Amino acid sequence: MINISFYVTASGELVGFRITGHSGYSEQGSDIVCAAVSSAAYMTANTITDIQHIACELNADDGDMMLRIFQRDAAACRDVLSGFKLHMTQLEEQYSDYINVNYTEV
Repeated sequence: MINISFYVTASGELVGFRITGHSGYSEQGSDIVCAAVSSAAYMTANTITDIQHIACELNADDGDMMLRIFQRDAAACRDVLSGFKLHMTQLEEQYSDYINVNYTEV
């Protein structure tokens, strides 16, 4: 199962996410659930770092990814992180046996 934990502040601002695990929907290389999550996560990370030029903590290793922005940049990243969260929650609705979305207060 893919676990996606969104980092939120006490006031509800999104400040990042962590993705771990594999969906198990299909064999590696043909797993559409993993591909959808991975593609959206990399687009989100690339938009924040390479398009918006916002410094953040970013680690991607063996299918897992963690991105965390500074709280001061939350407003600038609100739309891209909210769009990613919406996409992940909709994927969770479609593939509830393979994706779990939760929230971690930071």
